[in-house]
Amino acid sequence: MGHDSPVTADGIPPQEKHSLDLVLVTGMSGAGRSTAARALEDMGWFVIDNMPPSLLNAAVDLARRTPDVDRVGVVVDARVGSFFRELSDAVRDLPQDGVAMRTLFLEASDDALVRRFESSRRPHPLQGGQRILDGLQAERALLADLRARADLVIDTTALNVHELRRRIEDAFEAAVAPRLTCTVMSFGFKYGIPVDADMVADARFLPNPYWDETLRPLTGLDEPVSADVLSRTGAEDFISTYDELVRIVTSGYLREGKRYVTVAIGCTGGKHRSVALVEALASRLRGQDLVVRTFHRDLGRE
Repeated sequence: MGHDSPVTADGIPPQEKHSLDLVLVTGMSGAGRSTAARALEDMGWFVIDNMPPSLLNAAVDLARRTPDVDRVGVVVDARVGSFFRELSDAVRDLPQDGVAMRTLFLEASDDALVRRFESSRRPHPLQGGQRILDGLQAERALLADLRARADLVIDTTALNVHELRRRIEDAFEAAVAPRLTCTVMSFGFKYGIPVDADMVADARFLPNPYWDETLRPLTGLDEPVSADVLSRTGAEDFISTYDELVRIVTSGYLREGKRYVTVAIGCTGGKHRSVALVEALASRLRGQDLVVRTFHRDLGRE
């Protein structure tokens, strides 16, 4: 009588499980989870959309037994009943060895989310018979702890779908590299402080090139503006200080499992000073063992 290969209860041979890179995609309804999922899928990730958290461990186990599936994205949202308790239990029970999990949280302002729901003419999943804003507030309360623990928060308020895809590609193209990815972002205080920033710096202590008529139409990406900003008293100390600050926290972030940090530098309109300083700081940071990205949130708005 021949010997059949043993199988487990789920019918899968008990071959050695391989390691897995797992990204949990969550966040506010309307903030771009579907766009993020498609971007990951186009990059070769195996993406499971709207999966109940209670099935997370079974999906991970199956993926680790399946050849050629070593990067999995799981999209979960607040439409699932008892969402947070189930998700917390599922994450807690994940294997500690062989599974590298990160959480991507997509955020947007209430105004932006309300406009998106109204344009799509779809109700918010938690609004019931109330306003869209009531559903958003309920969802924010439900997701508050998860957002606080997320590895990467992306604010999509001012992003179009193409810009969001680029942010996802930048963040996940080197899936498991044990390096910190540092995004250095410029912004204008007049448009609000970025909600996805880990560190916020204020460049308004420097003279504003806006008041020089020859520099006003240019941006911090142009050499005359950059030279003017970087020549000002305090500019070099500012760059050196934030270069050293990122250097100090890098090893600690990696030890704590944090793979992303966003340093946001703001000026009045996000056109001159902050842009020049972001480019200079990013250039300095690239001399370290970091993946460095730049993002000029408000460039072109004025």
